[in-house]
Amino acid sequence: MHRSVRLVKRAIDVVGAMAGLALTAPLMPVIAAAIYIDSPGPVLFRQRRAGGLRDVKYEGGVKRFRFHEFEMHKFRTMRPDAERFTGAVIAGKDDPRITRVGKFLRKSRLDELPQFWDVLRGEMSLVGPRPERPELIENLAYAIPFFEERMRDVKPGITGLAQVSLGYTGEVPEGSDIAKLASTLQNPYDLDETKGALADDMRIKLLYDLAYTASLEDLKTYLATELRVIAKTPIVMLKAAGR
Repeated sequence: MHRSVRLVKRAIDVVGAMAGLALTAPLMPVIAAAIYIDSPGPVLFRQRRAGGLRDVKYEGGVKRFRFHEFEMHKFRTMRPDAERFTGAVIAGKDDPRITRVGKFLRKSRLDELPQFWDVLRGEMSLVGPRPERPELIENLAYAIPFFEERMRDVKPGITGLAQVSLGYTGEVPEGSDIAKLASTLQNPYDLDETKGALADDMRIKLLYDLAYTASLEDLKTYLATELRVIAKTPIVMLKAAGR
């Protein structure tokens, strides 16, 4: 990342996070009350996530990845015992573990509001690739070539180019430009056993994440991309909440 981009990006993060906290402060108690009434238990959810890529090494011929890990905050959208029997898995569409209030919070992205604090702490950025679970990211990196590169020299974001261009879980919107290439990018050999695999959506998200990280090499390109993502995020939130 160019030094000028790094300085401007951090300034945007601090100002944006403070403004975001101030504007959404009245919503926080309402969301917290709705979560507790619908599903008694902790309102906030803290989870270890993998941030920026620190190192890649080969041990015994096996590629090993080392990421900066941090504790990310969200409003709870699942049952308190959601991973008791499943372990660490990525939430899918119509996941039965998600509560009624949680479905709305996820569709509207309001569950991410506590992450403004993570931005102020310097662990996250307003815009960037979404952080994955440490337990899952290594398997994704093995399955998807260059998947780990999406987090090289960049902090994870609350929103991102992939988030304003794709569905919540990364599904390709029907009729979009990327949909015309989806079959080639996801399952070029048309194998029935791989259709609908998690890696399919992640491959598409990777393209957007890499495009965003490429923009960080030039201040003008970065600003155009950053401001476009920030401007589109509220629109995506409102459209999703209205569905």
